[in-house]
Amino acid sequence: MTEPVIQRRLRYGEFLSAVRVRQRRVSYKDVHADAGSRQTARGLRLIDVHRLLTPYVSVRFFEQLRAVVPLALFLALFQIAALRADVQEGELIAFGMLAVMLGLMLFMDGVKYGLMPFSESIGFNLPNRSTPAVVLGFAFLLGGVATFAEPAIGALRAAGGGVDPLRAPWLHLLLTRYPDRLVFAVAIGVGLAVVVGMLRYFFGWRMKTLVVATLLPCLALTAYAGFDPKLAPIVGLAWDCGAITTGPVTVPLVLALGIGVAAAAGQEDNPLAGFGIVTLASLFPAFAVILVGIGLVGEVPDPALLAPIVGADATVAWWDETPFAELVAALRAIAPLILLLWLVQRFLVGESVKQRNIIAYGVVVAVLGMALFNLGLTVGLIPLGNQAGATVPAAFSAGIGSDPLYPYPIGIGLTLVFAATLGYGATIAEPALNAMGVTVENLTDGAFPKKLLIQAVAIGVALGIAVGVAKIVFHWSILPLLLAGYTVALAGTIWSREEYVALAWDSAGVTTGPVTVPLVLALGLGLGKAVGAAEGFGILAMASLGPIVSVLLVGFWIQRGAQRAARGEV
Repeated sequence: MTEPVIQRRLRYGEFLSAVRVRQRRVSYKDVHADAGSRQTARGLRLIDVHRLLTPYVSVRFFEQLRAVVPLALFLALFQIAALRADVQEGELIAFGMLAVMLGLMLFMDGVKYGLMPFSESIGFNLPNRSTPAVVLGFAFLLGGVATFAEPAIGALRAAGGGVDPLRAPWLHLLLTRYPDRLVFAVAIGVGLAVVVGMLRYFFGWRMKTLVVATLLPCLALTAYAGFDPKLAPIVGLAWDCGAITTGPVTVPLVLALGIGVAAAAGQEDNPLAGFGIVTLASLFPAFAVILVGIGLVGEVPDPALLAPIVGADATVAWWDETPFAELVAALRAIAPLILLLWLVQRFLVGESVKQRNIIAYGVVVAVLGMALFNLGLTVGLIPLGNQAGATVPAAFSAGIGSDPLYPYPIGIGLTLVFAATLGYGATIAEPALNAMGVTVENLTDGAFPKKLLIQAVAIGVALGIAVGVAKIVFHWSILPLLLAGYTVALAGTIWSREEYVALAWDSAGVTTGPVTVPLVLALGLGLGKAVGAAEGFGILAMASLGPIVSVLLVGFWIQRGAQRAARGEV
């Protein structure tokens, strides 16, 4: 491998670690400086501690403030100004939003100091010190265990209340009685996706070939489920699960391992070809969830017979009844991941854990951050999304004892504009997309500018969310939307250059952050319940599909411009 290629891979690796953590990587110089500051901390006055910590904390807090507050304000103002409805329990929701911001700030910092040192060390050392079978086994475990630590995964457990048990009984059963099966299916799907991503590096598979080989079976299984009335309601949930997996834990940890495997394999591809591993983590979970649905339908022929058992089974674990329920849940999610990373670092890589105090600090902060985030999710994000979804139909539909606020065409148009604006604003505010744009602009020497990528992805997400909302409002089946959209994406994939294929498919994962996912999920469930839909899933699926198509189209436009420039045309 030539020196310029090594430098590009290292630069790309730094970006991958920062894509979901949204912070700079800590250097050994920083660690030693932190150690020295601890030694002199006893001599610091309170004002000195304030001056040292305030800039550090404020930068990270304002990152979350910029991502959370605009979305929350937009939802609240739209509800008040356009829908003429007050926000219920505003003080509690404001407290929840504050908990979300503080929780994400702490969680991101904890991932940076407590998890990333393990992952980077293992990623660069394990491929050279173990057999490919061991690397693949670890990749599977890492992808699966990291899924449980994703902040947004908790939104799935709260989604059962928005499903009509009479019109979507098996979906309701999966979300209420068997939510662990759902989460385990997602985890297994992510684990298999990571394994296939590592095999791609080992054997030098083209990303274009891998996308086609993965997408076609997914679409075939989706079509099979979509034509079965029992399984059709599960399709939207299955494809929404792909968006939930690409969060601030899974992405940086998995990609750090992928960079190490790619370096060990000695590949010298175009730097943009390193993108693409996140794509698989979005497709495989959809496949796995549909398989779980098929198994559930075969196991439970008639969910109505289980209704008395479901009511009796709705027990609460002892730890959920304690005042520290969120803390215990966060510990149960993160502890297995930390244990796995430590065991591999100690016994497979063969190195002791360095800077234990820093790592211990990171783990503690990550657990506290997740606990706060889960609390804010319960009392802030989900209620706000549910309220917005429940009040939106008042724009075009008559309620009990009231007329629609606007004529039907205007009300529908206002609803779709609201959905598109929400998607566009959420994407523009996503720090991970901004980091991705900087890297793509550098790696392409300005051929794909950062602003162009951000606008292409934001427009794709906006149109996707608008289509997802229209699916719920008009009671469309999601199957034709998925088949038509992914057929276009598949055609674009076949005719695009390799690097743009990987970039476009990974763009879908970057847009679904830990704030956007539960908020949009709650919005869809609240809207579905208000308009009488059987379920409110599918918005996230469309939001992931939109940017794939839009970025592929922009890639075509850039290729055409380069060809014309090569021919000397204006």
